[in-house]
Amino acid sequence: MTEKLAEKPDLDHLRQWIGRTEEASDIVTAQLVKGLRATLFQEIGEPRAGDAAPFTTHWCLAPPVFPMSQLSPDGHPTRGGFLPPVPLPRRMWAGGELEFFDALRVGDEAKRASRISDVTMKTGSTGVLCFVSVEHLITTPRGAAICERQDIVYREMSGPQPAAPARPAAPPPAAKHRETHMADPVLLFRYSALTFNGHRIHYDRDYATRVEGYPGLIFHGPLQAAFIVELAAKLHGGTPPKKFVYRGVQPLFEGSEFSINADDTAAGMELWTANSQGQPTMKGTATW
Repeated sequence: MTEKLAEKPDLDHLRQWIGRTEEASDIVTAQLVKGLRATLFQEIGEPRAGDAAPFTTHWCLAPPVFPMSQLSPDGHPTRGGFLPPVPLPRRMWAGGELEFFDALRVGDEAKRASRISDVTMKTGSTGVLCFVSVEHLITTPRGAAICERQDIVYREMSGPQPAAPARPAAPPPAAKHRETHMADPVLLFRYSALTFNGHRIHYDRDYATRVEGYPGLIFHGPLQAAFIVELAAKLHGGTPPKKFVYRGVQPLFEGSEFSINADDTAAGMELWTANSQGQPTMKGTATW
């Protein structure tokens, strides 16, 4: 099915989606926990009922499922439904906020209540940008587990995308805490599979380079955030932050080493992922 995305966004129309809600539920399985642990470079083990799952496991639960006939050329579902039908072709996870109250555990039935909280527009260096904010409350039989705000950005299909800003900022000083891994296609494919994310920029190099003009496959925003949260918890005795706020700074591409970094602050931690040149690609703050 071909999706027409040519007209300028009608903000008044799109804001009619504010307040719309939907609910979904899923089971935290041992197999899901094993797969996510492996993707996050953790010890896989043999998770059993009651064992804690990785802190951002909820991003793998109850993903929207649509027939192939209802997918857009980019692999996402066609516009409309719960999310507003923003007529801009590029969409990315721009950032968000997480509050952790309780761990998700193997065997939990997790329920997600979602609400469109805001729709805004602005003009940036790449043209028109439309931001959609979605609030989620994740609960288990024990009560609230995670409260979240996701910020999704839609933008125009401009020319070829540079691998880095034209005038990249100097890398920050070396972090006190740092881990490095390779951003290879298998890692990106595994996370797409775990989240049932059909967005082709993460696994279809021809599409990413020839259609959207990127220099390679793009590292998922949530996967970067997941690495940051796990490092924050690891450095804080296994306890996730009470609040984690994050935003994407620039794309992170496959094919080179990336790092997960953290510095202690009076309020908690400053954390970021960075490309092989040390330039931040996602920044976050964690407080306990």
